[in-house]
Amino acid sequence: MSGKFELFVGKNDKFHFNLKAGNGEVILSSQSYSSKSSALNGIASVQKNSCDDAHYERLTAKDGSPYFTLKAANQQVIGTSEMYSSTQSRDKGIESVKANGGSEKIDDKTQ
Repeated sequence: MSGKFELFVGKNDKFHFNLKAGNGEVILSSQSYSSKSSALNGIASVQKNSCDDAHYERLTAKDGSPYFTLKAANQQVIGTSEMYSSTQSRDKGIESVKANGGSEKIDDKTQ
Protein backbone atom coordinates (compact mmCIF):
# COMPACT_ATOMS: atom_id res chain seq x y z
CA MET A 1 0.00 0.00 0.00
CA SER A 2 1.50 3.33 -1.02
CA GLY A 3 1.36 6.69 0.68
CA LYS A 4 -1.00 9.57 0.08
CA PHE A 5 -1.50 13.22 0.86
CA GLU A 6 -4.41 14.30 3.02
CA LEU A 7 -5.56 17.88 2.39
CA PHE A 8 -7.70 19.50 5.09
CA VAL A 9 -8.79 22.74 6.73
CA GLY A 10 -7.37 23.18 10.23
CA LYS A 11 -8.85 24.77 13.33
CA ASN A 12 -7.40 28.10 12.20
CA ASP A 13 -9.48 27.94 8.96
CA LYS A 14 -6.25 27.56 6.96
CA PHE A 15 -5.35 24.75 4.58
CA HIS A 16 -2.86 22.07 5.61
CA PHE A 17 -1.70 18.71 4.31
CA ASN A 18 -0.17 15.61 5.80
CA LEU A 19 1.81 12.99 3.94
CA LYS A 20 0.78 9.57 5.19
CA ALA A 21 2.69 6.33 4.73
CA GLY A 22 0.94 3.26 3.38
CA ASN A 23 0.07 2.21 6.96
CA GLY A 24 -1.79 5.51 7.50
CA GLU A 25 0.82 7.05 9.81
CA VAL A 26 1.57 10.77 9.30
CA ILE A 27 5.20 11.14 8.21
CA LEU A 28 5.25 14.84 7.19
CA SER A 29 3.03 17.81 8.09
CA SER A 30 2.77 21.09 6.22
CA GLN A 31 2.64 24.66 7.37
CA SER A 32 -0.63 26.64 7.16
CA TYR A 33 -1.70 27.96 3.77
CA SER A 34 -4.24 30.72 3.18
CA SER A 35 -5.62 29.10 0.01
CA LYS A 36 -6.27 25.62 -1.28
CA SER A 37 -4.22 26.31 -4.41
CA SER A 38 -1.21 27.25 -2.25
CA ALA A 39 -1.56 24.00 -0.30
CA LEU A 40 -1.75 22.05 -3.57
CA ASN A 41 1.43 23.83 -4.69
CA GLY A 42 3.03 22.67 -1.42
CA ILE A 43 2.04 19.09 -2.20
CA ALA A 44 3.56 19.45 -5.67
CA SER A 45 6.76 20.72 -4.06
CA VAL A 46 6.92 17.64 -1.80
CA GLN A 47 6.35 15.41 -4.82
CA LYS A 48 9.23 17.13 -6.63
CA ASN A 49 11.74 17.51 -3.78
CA SER A 50 11.19 14.53 -1.46
CA CYS A 51 13.44 12.13 -3.37
CA ASP A 52 16.56 14.33 -2.98
CA ASP A 53 18.45 13.88 0.31
CA ALA A 54 19.92 17.38 -0.02
CA HIS A 55 16.46 18.85 0.67
CA TYR A 56 16.28 17.34 4.18
CA GLU A 57 17.52 19.15 7.24
CA ARG A 58 18.19 16.87 10.19
CA LEU A 59 17.50 18.75 13.42
CA THR A 60 17.26 18.30 17.18
CA ALA A 61 14.53 19.90 19.30
CA LYS A 62 15.27 21.71 22.56
CA ASP A 63 14.28 18.58 24.48
CA GLY A 64 16.80 16.51 22.49
CA SER A 65 14.27 14.83 20.19
CA PRO A 66 15.48 14.33 16.62
CA TYR A 67 13.25 15.52 13.76
CA PHE A 68 13.59 16.77 10.21
CA THR A 69 12.27 19.33 7.78
CA LEU A 70 11.90 19.03 4.01
CA LYS A 71 12.87 22.15 2.08
CA ALA A 72 12.14 23.33 -1.44
CA ALA A 73 14.87 24.49 -3.80
CA ASN A 74 14.39 28.06 -2.47
CA GLN A 75 15.14 26.76 1.08
CA GLN A 76 11.55 27.32 2.27
CA VAL A 77 10.33 24.59 4.62
CA ILE A 78 7.63 22.51 2.93
CA GLY A 79 6.99 20.08 5.77
CA THR A 80 8.08 19.02 9.23
CA SER A 81 8.26 15.55 10.76
CA GLU A 82 7.11 14.35 14.13
CA MET A 83 9.59 14.17 17.00
CA TYR A 84 11.49 10.89 17.10
CA SER A 85 13.06 8.94 19.95
CA SER A 86 16.36 8.37 18.12
CA THR A 87 18.34 9.56 15.11
CA GLN A 88 17.90 6.09 13.58
CA SER A 89 14.10 6.46 13.80
CA ARG A 90 14.34 9.94 12.28
CA ASP A 91 16.42 8.61 9.40
CA LYS A 92 13.82 5.87 8.80
CA GLY A 93 11.21 8.65 8.70
CA ILE A 94 13.20 10.44 6.01
CA GLU A 95 13.41 7.22 3.99
CA SER A 96 9.65 6.84 4.33
CA VAL A 97 9.07 10.37 3.02
CA LYS A 98 11.44 9.63 0.12
CA ALA A 99 9.47 6.45 -0.65
CA ASN A 100 5.99 7.99 -0.31
CA GLY A 101 6.51 11.66 -1.21
CA GLY A 102 6.09 11.10 -4.93
CA SER A 103 2.54 9.81 -4.45
CA GLU A 104 -0.07 11.38 -6.69
CA LYS A 105 -2.91 10.29 -4.38
CA ILE A 106 -4.58 13.27 -2.67
CA ASP A 107 -7.41 12.68 -0.23
CA ASP A 108 -9.19 16.05 -0.32
CA LYS A 109 -11.06 16.52 2.97
CA THR A 110 -11.87 20.18 2.17
CA GLN A 111 -14.94 19.40 0.06
